[in-house]
Order: sequence, then C-alpha cells, then structure tokens
Amino acid sequence: MSLRDERLNEVLREAAAEFLSAEAGRQSLITVTRAQVSDGGESGIIYLSVLPETQQDQAVAFANRHRSEFDTFFTKKVKARVPHVEFVVDMGEKNRRRIEELDVEVKKAEEDEAK
Repeated sequence: MSLRDERLNEVLREAAAEFLSAEAGRQSLITVTRAQVSDGGESGIIYLSVLPETQQDQAVAFANRHRSEFDTFFTKKVKARVPHVEFVVDMGEKNRRRIEELDVEVKKAEEDEAK
C-alpha cells in the first residue's frame, strides 16, 4: 500500500468519525474503527463498531443511507475527491469483544472453582 493510500485511509476514517458523530442519533454509540481504500482510491470501506450490538444493523443502514451527505462533507473538509464508500460492521472488532467476554467468564469460573 502506498503512503498516499495510507494517508487517505486515515483521513477517510477521521472524516467518517466526525460525520457520524454529528449526524447519527444517540440511540447507539458508533465508532469508526478503520477505513480501507482500494489501490488508486476509487472505492473504500469504512468499518464500524456499534454499541449496543442490537442497534448495529440500523446504524450501518443509517450510514449507508447518508453516503451522499458524507460525500459532500468529505469534499468540503478534505478538498479532495471522495472514493465511493460503503459502511460495514467491523467483524474483527466484534470478534475481539466476544473473545474478551469469554476470557472474563473463564477467569470468573476459575476463581469460583478455587474457592
């Protein structure tokens, strides 16, 4: 990945976080975990983490419905052509949280057995 693409990933992530913070409702906490732009910057994927998880489908749908507003926001903020983006759930982050939950459960069970 080129330095330009890495920088575009970071700028896209920051802009998406700022946009969603301002535009999304307060029913859920939406965190932009990362952004990945294709080689050449024609398209990109913005990865989201949503709490509570019961709201994740609605949050992703909201973000994708407001892509044109995000395009306008990005263009004004960055003064660059925005790639075609898609918002998706960051499954890596979701899996990491689940592993963390399981680890806590195992440690609690071990402590209970030791008593």
